Amino acid sequence: MAETYKPTDAMAAAARRALKWREEGKAKGAGTPVGWTRANQLVNKENLTLDTVKRMYSFFSRHEVDKQATGFNSGEEGFPSNGRIMWDAWGGDAGFSWSRAIVNRVNKMWEGSPFSLQ
Repeated sequence: MAETYKPTDAMAAAARRALKWREEGKAKGAGTPVGWTRANQLVNKENLTLDTVKRMYSFFSRHEVDKQATGFNSGEEGFPSNGRIMWDAWGGDAGFSWSRAIVNRVNKMWEGSPFSLQ
């Protein structure tokens, strides 16, 4: 059986917040079915595969720039921006640091191997 990874409480809380914003109609045009599925997985604290953790890390790496946009932070005009909503849907800052740590650990373990993730 492949190793799985359990989301943290902080990741679940961020995803719950994103789903609440969606229910309130604040997520018009935000996200993809994959992103909303991820949010539900995190809220339910489902065990995630390494492939899913790698996808999370990839999402955060591509979307970290969204944190610089207006509406990302509370108190800013347009809060919550679509970027903020989806950042939280994928687990927020906690999800980014969690996925980065797992990917880095696995990469280090396989470093120099023909099976490396890089």
